[in-house]
Amino acid sequence: MNDKSFLKRWPVASYFILVFLISWGGVIVFGLGGFLSGAELELPDMMPMAVAMLLAPIVVGIGMAYFTGGKDDLHDLFGRMRRWKVGGSWCLTLLIFPVLILAVQVPLSIWVNADLAPIFYPIGIIAGLSAGFLEEIGWMGFVYPKMRKRFSVLRASIVLGSIHALWHAAAGFLGNFNDMRENWLPYFAAFFALMVALRVIIAWIYENTQSVLMAQLAHAFSTGFLSILVPTANAGAIWPIFYTVYAAALWLVAALIIARNRESMTEQPSESSVLTPSWQPSEN
Repeated sequence: MNDKSFLKRWPVASYFILVFLISWGGVIVFGLGGFLSGAELELPDMMPMAVAMLLAPIVVGIGMAYFTGGKDDLHDLFGRMRRWKVGGSWCLTLLIFPVLILAVQVPLSIWVNADLAPIFYPIGIIAGLSAGFLEEIGWMGFVYPKMRKRFSVLRASIVLGSIHALWHAAAGFLGNFNDMRENWLPYFAAFFALMVALRVIIAWIYENTQSVLMAQLAHAFSTGFLSILVPTANAGAIWPIFYTVYAAALWLVAALIIARNRESMTEQPSESSVLTPSWQPSEN
């Protein structure tokens, strides 16, 4: 079996393998030396790692779309990236993330730790836009629709969210462990739960709009406002607290979405739904 036929036969597995190889390979090459020396990785050390992480989903997603489906699949992918007429109500769902972040952050800063008080770090805008717009080309643009051919919305989003969270583990460990030490595992456990809940919410938005652009914006709003509002000073002490409560808040929203859309979220794809979205785009 040649490489191209393997890609066509196992597109989901191939996507994940390639993304992990490229991303984790770059993280290890650029970050392992500093980690082993016991130094905290600074921004210049983190930038090459970030480039490897950000480029892998978009390069592999576009490449896999072409290798497995040719120009037609690329046209479909880029078409869903340009789909912006989704209705004002769906645009308002993007506010879930900054509202929840502040709803968690402000009380925690008053009652638990003043270091959690909201800040304004404008470079976080770049972090949000780059993560949202580059990563989601692969996650929701390519691999999620492939997973939906076999799985329900809920199962596909939970599996994808879990893999997406684990994908962050290498960079998160090398980049934060020397600063966080014994706090790293509680932080990453909360981060893992957060990422799965986030993916359920993004999948719900995507299924109702069939817009990769909306998935990109949802991811950008989540990552962006986390980067803009949540301080990094004393992160080893405060991040596990914040991320645990924020993950719980996101799961509360995700649970409400699941409860209100149980049939659509849990319905297994039929033969006809392989080519037809389970939910039609909403214009309301």
